[in-house]
Amino acid sequence: MALHELCRDPESQINQSPTLYYDDSTKTYLLQSWKVTDFERLLSIAVPEHETVVEFPARLLPLFPDGSVGEIRCVCHREGEAERDEGTADM
Repeated sequence: MALHELCRDPESQINQSPTLYYDDSTKTYLLQSWKVTDFERLLSIAVPEHETVVEFPARLLPLFPDGSVGEIRCVCHREGEAERDEGTADM
C-alpha cells in the first residue's frame, strides 16, 4: 500500500489537516480532516456505525483532483515547499 498526498489545506499548519490522500492499492481516497462531533448536525445525517463524518473548508475543494482517468498529480504545494513527486499515482 502506498498513500500519496494529493492536496492539503494551504492555510493549515505543518502536519495538520485537512489533507487528501490517494491509496494506490485500493484505488480509493482518504480525507484526513476535522471530526464532526456536533450532535445536532449529526442527527440530520444517517451515519452507519462503521462510518464517520468529517468536514473540511470550501477552499480545499478546488484543489481536489478532477477525477479523470489516468495519472493523478499532487495539485497543491505549501508555499516554500519543494515540489514532491510522491504525490503522483496511477489510477
